[in-house]
Amino acid sequence: MATEELEKILSDLLQPDNAVIQQATAQLKEALKHPLALSHLCQVMSSSQNPQIRQFAAVLVRRRLTKHWRKISAADQAMLKTLVLSTLQKETDHKVSLGLAQLAAVILKNEKLEKWPQMLQLIQRGARSQDPTQCEVGLLLLHSALELDPEVFAPHFKELLRLFHQTLNQRNQPATLYYSLRSLSTMVPVLGSDEMNLMSSMMPKVIAAIRELISVNETHAGEVMEVFDELMETEVSIIVQHLSAVVGFCLEVASNPSLGDNLRVKALSCISFLIKLKGKAILKHKLLSPILNALFPIMSAEPPPGQMDAEDEQTEEDIEDRAEVQTPKHFAAQVVDMLALHLPPEKLFPQLTPLMEPALLSTNPYHRKAGLMCLAVLAEGCGDHIRHKHLQPMLQVVCRALSDESQVVRNAALFALGQFSENLQPDIARYSDDIMPLLLRYLEGVQLAHTSHMAKAYYALENFVENLEGKISPYLPALMERMLTTLSSPGSPRVKELAVSAIGAIAQAARGSLLPYFQAIMDHLTAYLLTTREDLRPVQIQSVETLAVLASVMDREVFLPLANKCCQLGLELCDKVDDPDLRRCTYSLFGSLATVLEDAIEPYLPRITTLMIYSLKSTEGVESHGGTGNSFLLFDDEEEDEAEVEGEESLDEDEDDNSELSGLNVESAFMDEKDDACVALGEIATGASVVFLPFLEKCFQEVFVLLEHPNINVRKSAFNTLGHFCISLHRVCERDPSEPHSAARLQLLCTVLPAYIKGIREDKERQVVMEILESLARVLKTCRQEALRTPGQLTDLCQVIREVLEKKTVCQDPSLDEDEDEDCDEVAEYDSMLIEYAGEVIPALAEAAGGEAFAPYFAGFLPLLLNKMKPSCSSTDRSFAVGTMAEAVQGLGRASSAFVPRLLPVLMGAARDANREVRSNAVFGLGVLAEHGGEAMHEHYPKVLGLLSNIISQERNNRVADNVCGAVARMVMANPGGVPIGQIFPVLIHNLPLKDDLEEYKTVFCCINFIYEHDPQQVLQQIGELVRVSGSVLAKENIPSEGRNSLVSLLRNLSARCPSEFQAVVRSLPSEAATLVNAAVSSV
Repeated sequence: MATEELEKILSDLLQPDNAVIQQATAQLKEALKHPLALSHLCQVMSSSQNPQIRQFAAVLVRRRLTKHWRKISAADQAMLKTLVLSTLQKETDHKVSLGLAQLAAVILKNEKLEKWPQMLQLIQRGARSQDPTQCEVGLLLLHSALELDPEVFAPHFKELLRLFHQTLNQRNQPATLYYSLRSLSTMVPVLGSDEMNLMSSMMPKVIAAIRELISVNETHAGEVMEVFDELMETEVSIIVQHLSAVVGFCLEVASNPSLGDNLRVKALSCISFLIKLKGKAILKHKLLSPILNALFPIMSAEPPPGQMDAEDEQTEEDIEDRAEVQTPKHFAAQVVDMLALHLPPEKLFPQLTPLMEPALLSTNPYHRKAGLMCLAVLAEGCGDHIRHKHLQPMLQVVCRALSDESQVVRNAALFALGQFSENLQPDIARYSDDIMPLLLRYLEGVQLAHTSHMAKAYYALENFVENLEGKISPYLPALMERMLTTLSSPGSPRVKELAVSAIGAIAQAARGSLLPYFQAIMDHLTAYLLTTREDLRPVQIQSVETLAVLASVMDREVFLPLANKCCQLGLELCDKVDDPDLRRCTYSLFGSLATVLEDAIEPYLPRITTLMIYSLKSTEGVESHGGTGNSFLLFDDEEEDEAEVEGEESLDEDEDDNSELSGLNVESAFMDEKDDACVALGEIATGASVVFLPFLEKCFQEVFVLLEHPNINVRKSAFNTLGHFCISLHRVCERDPSEPHSAARLQLLCTVLPAYIKGIREDKERQVVMEILESLARVLKTCRQEALRTPGQLTDLCQVIREVLEKKTVCQDPSLDEDEDEDCDEVAEYDSMLIEYAGEVIPALAEAAGGEAFAPYFAGFLPLLLNKMKPSCSSTDRSFAVGTMAEAVQGLGRASSAFVPRLLPVLMGAARDANREVRSNAVFGLGVLAEHGGEAMHEHYPKVLGLLSNIISQERNNRVADNVCGAVARMVMANPGGVPIGQIFPVLIHNLPLKDDLEEYKTVFCCINFIYEHDPQQVLQQIGELVRVSGSVLAKENIPSEGRNSLVSLLRNLSARCPSEFQAVVRSLPSEAATLVNAAVSSV
């Protein structure tokens, strides 16, 4: 085969004719089987007059050499090395040069520099050349080699960094700057500490070079800004050394409206990442004010004349058309969100409020919108601060904005209200009487055709409604009438979808109260679930999701008759429709149905688990940024399949394509599917423990792999599901405590708990670590001592919890500079939350290990907890510390007596705290310390009772008052001789019924029964008041069963002992209360 013939085939492959391309592809496959094929390709690559053909030939040579370099003779290898370098130096077309440089990189990866010194010489000579073309060739060659395998140059890193010190000075050579910075980005992850010092000194030049590139090529400038990302990922301390310069430069770029959106967003992204990694350094360098002052004009910017911001378009179709493009305005709000998540509210609010308040009062609607967007994004990261200090005025601002003359402002207000509803519970629910009428009225005024505005109104409504619990009752008829009317009336599928979704949110709050509407809801859902209309697919998917909610919140006996049909329907939908969102919602349905069907779900488990495992293993939605569909897989005869070929190329590739070859594009729908599959497997495992056992091992293997998944939500779900697997197997052991089951449980725990410890220490994301800690506490509470059977397990778990409390885990940034002072009361709320999650594990460990075993470890935790009781610490920290100590005392049991001298003064002081949550936890702690502290507490009874008496006489907070009742009850039962029952018992009864902490009913009524057994006259003297209180208590639905049972037992005893007096009191009660008391007494 002649070279000319091969060149003709390559030329045909570039024609815009599919028939010609297919014929040429077949010819090329045959031609490449020729022994001299490589030689001919090299000749075309070096001598063709057509640059596209030269480039194509270089790609084909590279692909062959990628796997077959070793099969080529030494002479041909030497010829190729010489040819590539000589051809590259003569080449004038940039894309061909890139292809040749990438080919050289493949050869170098196989040969190493020692066997190819000419390549290093060309790089050094070219990069130092005064000729811009030679300099570009040298740096292009270096960049291509580094991108493929940076370790090849490890012995020369210092030399290369010195080289970049020189090349970054070439201000009039954009290509030189570009490839120098791209090379730097590639090297950063593999540099050692010595090289990093050289890197640090180069940062001013890096910033200057990027600034130079911006004026020439914004796309290239955006690409080379990756050097900041690489440094933040691997050696953020270098950025911190130049923090003011880097942030200042990024703000300069982000604030320049003449620059393109992509570049400005890239600059904002760098700032956002820095805030996440080094929030305290931002404060230390006094950069918060400059950042906020730069962000607000960006957020307040008006769109071009005649246009709207994407989210303010009237229809969602218009929004979707523009949704792919990130704008500086949107990203600026995300930066504020990041500030809220990673800075102390006490630092953020004083600087943000002076910008926010004028914006909210501005006559410009886009300024008002910016102020509302700020309020919205603050809600997640600063939720506690807002709830305690700013909720009412902020809520007033948002509610007023719902009536603003501008739709732009009203949209922002709806978003803010949705965010408030999601993140400011339970406090915001207190304003339901103000907010619900507003939302219902707003919905009435939105035109059905304006689907975008309708969706925003439903978003706010759903988020507010789903957390209302009992407060939804007055609004339930109006809400359901609207939703059912919407589903019954003609309207767009989108409006139906919104109504179906809202029914799910309403169900979350209403639960059993939804029963009168249940059949009507199911009639509508069934129609959508069975539809085959493609335009109703989103409604169908939402119907599955709402059905899952109904299965989880309705009483079991209500949903059980439908459960089998729902299971079959879910499986049929998965078979018929290939849609990740549908599978995701169906998995949630299966998880809910497992709690209804329990073991009866067994016949469906083979198909359900097969589907879910497929989703867990699937790489669908994860795409490599390789070619564009024009690639030819030409080496099938040599068993070189697509997955094995490195750097598969498209014909129109350039450095932009190549830079992304190793990147991943993740489609969120598939990640959500994986996430929900994980969650549902955990729910099925705990809901149907015994029948799930045959599937546990396979599911465990697939979930365990996901602990290293790059997606945060998938990792969270994986850790959570492993905990559910442990609980499931423990329940199997409880039902069938055989040796194989016990051994399997031990093996599972021995795998999962070390994975938890590793995740707590090493995961970079606080949300993931919080999920692990929550799951760990759940496993310990369920499996108890079985979780700690492995030698050293208790020690290892206590050690990692201690590390969290000491802020030494990766996600807590243990590399803080020593001079970065950290006031106890000034940390980001999420950092405090992480500590709280760790604190919840301590009582669980105490209960699992037993008091005597845990006491030495608690002694180690105690100083860390007491440290959070300092006056400078926030009320949240003090509340956490007191609550953790109190709950740990319960787990310690009698072993807590040794800690009375250290705990009692702290709890006594905290009971007088100005903060109600601190007081509540402290009073509870005094009660449990009296309950478990034994004789060590007896001598302190008079002063504890005196303190509790003072509190109850003046306390205005219901929860604290309830806790006083519980504490006194515990003291009575622990040491009745130390309590003047005749004095305290009437006071105790007078403070019933409890108002807030209804869990204390268990303790209070247990105590009253205890007094009745030991001194019945004390109780009989209060029979009238007790029976009257009982009527009120029995009317409540959410009384703990243990407390209700104690009350019923007491009433029966009183009725049997003093029937006439008892009935006389009952007859004096309102009819409803009398009926409840009589029913309780006569119940079996």
